[in-house]
Amino acid sequence: MSALGGGAGGGEGMNPTATIVGLVIMLIALAATFVVGGMSAALVLVGIIIGGVLVGFGVHFVPVGGAPAAMGQAPGIATGVAMLAAGAGLAGLFGGAWAAELGLAVALAGGAVGGGLMMAITCMFVNIVYVFGMGIPSASGKVDKDPITGDTFPAYKSQGTEGHGLPFISYVGGVIGGALGGLGGTLIYLQLLFLYEEMLPAMLNASAEEILPVAVSLAGIFAIGMFLVNAVIAAYNITGTIEGPHDPKFKRFPRAIVGAAIASAVCGLVAILIVAV
Repeated sequence: MSALGGGAGGGEGMNPTATIVGLVIMLIALAATFVVGGMSAALVLVGIIIGGVLVGFGVHFVPVGGAPAAMGQAPGIATGVAMLAAGAGLAGLFGGAWAAELGLAVALAGGAVGGGLMMAITCMFVNIVYVFGMGIPSASGKVDKDPITGDTFPAYKSQGTEGHGLPFISYVGGVIGGALGGLGGTLIYLQLLFLYEEMLPAMLNASAEEILPVAVSLAGIFAIGMFLVNAVIAAYNITGTIEGPHDPKFKRFPRAIVGAAIASAVCGLVAILIVAV
């Protein structure tokens, strides 16, 4: 129980009533978008929802240790879920935005590579600090053997800890999570950029070249905002630390996917109404 008397957050079950209400809200957002902006705006919102789901799902792969990891008492990176996910996703978003002119496929690939590369570099230096700076080996507190390498952990795990360092499975999970986050953030950005480039010239009575800076700025602002919204939803679902895809908390991701879809639909509706009304 929490200090406010409510149930502790982060359980694995899904509330059927809340899920149904949320899905109804998402359908209303889709219908409203179709009414005010037509089929093209509705398809943009579908793309935004998919991007938000990718972000929410990808966050669960990222190894987050928080303050315990900083003291060598838990595996993962010593920062919060939302902050780490935002760093990976924004790195991917910038990479995808840079490649937007090269087409959808190239831009999405650039976003995924950017997010994955950021996490790969981060995880590498985290392990360097753990091993050579703190003198501790990588040992999971959730499994006895690495599912990928087969390395065993019990002999290396210190008493009184939940493990420490960054096992290889956590490294791989971080790269996958960063790639999914970068892909999702880039997809949101590209969908909004497409819509703004299509609707802003008539709205502002200006040429496509003149409104391009405005379209890029608005799409970037909303994409970053939606990424942070979905990262925080996933962080609440995780509640604390997570080692990666082998962590039992990873099984909670379906609830985060539903939450991310609903939140993305509502936020996306707001972003679309700015130019559609």
